[in-house]
Amino acid sequence: MDNRIRDLVIVGGGTAGWMTAAALADHFRGSGLAITLIESSAIGTIGVGEATIPTIRRFYQALGLRDLDVLKATHGTVKLGIRFDGWTGDGAGFLHPFGVYGQDLRGIPFHQYWLRLNKAGHATDLGDYSLAVALAQAGRFTLPSPNPPSTLSVFDWALHFDAGLFAQMMRQVAEQRGVRRIDARIEKVERRGEDGHITHLLLDDGRHIAGDLFVDCSGFQGLLIEGAMQAGYEDWSQWLLCDRALAAQGHALTPPPPFTRVTAQKAGWRWTIPLQHRTGHGYVYSSRHISDADAEAELLGAIGPDLKMAPRRIAFTPGRRSQAWKGNCVAIGLSSGFLEPLESTSIALIETGIEKLKQLFPRQGIDPYLVDEFNDWSRREMERVRDFIILHYWLNQRGEDFWRDCRAIDLPDTLRHKVELFRRRGHLVRYRWEMFQPASWLAIFAGFGFLPEESDPALEGADIAGLRRGLDGMRQAVAQAVADCPTHQEFIDHYARVEMPGGRQ
Repeated sequence: MDNRIRDLVIVGGGTAGWMTAAALADHFRGSGLAITLIESSAIGTIGVGEATIPTIRRFYQALGLRDLDVLKATHGTVKLGIRFDGWTGDGAGFLHPFGVYGQDLRGIPFHQYWLRLNKAGHATDLGDYSLAVALAQAGRFTLPSPNPPSTLSVFDWALHFDAGLFAQMMRQVAEQRGVRRIDARIEKVERRGEDGHITHLLLDDGRHIAGDLFVDCSGFQGLLIEGAMQAGYEDWSQWLLCDRALAAQGHALTPPPPFTRVTAQKAGWRWTIPLQHRTGHGYVYSSRHISDADAEAELLGAIGPDLKMAPRRIAFTPGRRSQAWKGNCVAIGLSSGFLEPLESTSIALIETGIEKLKQLFPRQGIDPYLVDEFNDWSRREMERVRDFIILHYWLNQRGEDFWRDCRAIDLPDTLRHKVELFRRRGHLVRYRWEMFQPASWLAIFAGFGFLPEESDPALEGADIAGLRRGLDGMRQAVAQAVADCPTHQEFIDHYARVEMPGGRQ
């Protein structure tokens, strides 16, 4: 019996739907797979996420798009990392960069040498050994060298962009590769009695759209994965206390900083995301610690007269779908779960959801082994992102009730394991299907001043004076590289500037 997957139906457009459509249409080009995307122009999208991590560049490059073209088309700016202001309670800040720190030597990670010097009383700022940090702090940018002379020259970058414009780019790619778009609402989801699989969708114009495999990109609603398939949801609010977000827009910052800024507030944190034509502002907060009205007042007070679009409120429950793939329905994007936007992971989780589906795409019917593997990968990855985000809150040093409650949570065992390994020996764990690599974990640990009790014993007898000279040389090399780079504004003006009607706004 021929049960090949011939018809794929994607429910929902926006960033998730059109990224999925574009990537799968490109991947299965010439295979005979027909892809249909159903979205209603009468239904808006969340459209908050305007900050990304570097994996987005690999995603669109695989579709044949170039960095500078995407920057310009999406009114984008460069993102070298995330700056955390006020999280340590003393008004200070630190950067989580897209890059590495220093140079490893003799098979020993760089941070162990840095820790050894700290232990010897020669404390320095870890960020001094990161080109991404130094560039961000100086407001400078240049494209990374394709053949860096040393790890001191290694850094990566992502984009701040208009998510709606990026979705339009993805739609254009998808339709060029044969994806059919239907503008309609779904009135009913029809399922087969014997196995509960979705057979077809009844639209508000009377059409019936049949499919072999359905991808749910309908957002928080989870129209198929929850509404029809009842896959269940794991609530993680015992660890992640924030459950509301306010999103607003302000006028463009001049010059735009090449980083996302996240500023601690009374009951959560505030984002500032610079685009060429506007600035994204928002407040992620806990409704248990502040009222919606007070949160909005706090956000508006921080933005001041810069407001361009009034705040929109979004309620969410942090967590994940118990089964991201159930029956013949796969959830990608917000329909598969939501982890607050602290580290810009929403779009990245769309990318990895698509990648897992490509790797495990069934040929003949729905294979339970492939489904189980997809769900296992998804669970592990989401838990590891969750743990990384929890770490930020747990390490905070602020005095308000919200922040004290964040420090008082009982850490998940998976995070406790990583924390203890770093605390005892400075060991950084790395897993497959993990979005944030050791350098990112190091940035957060060090940024909050959470340093190990011991460093590598191989360095106990190290020549401290020699170590200082070596690390001083690294710092000087980073500083010199930054001095030779153009400003971020100069880079944007030269390569990706978008002229706005009436000039810059």
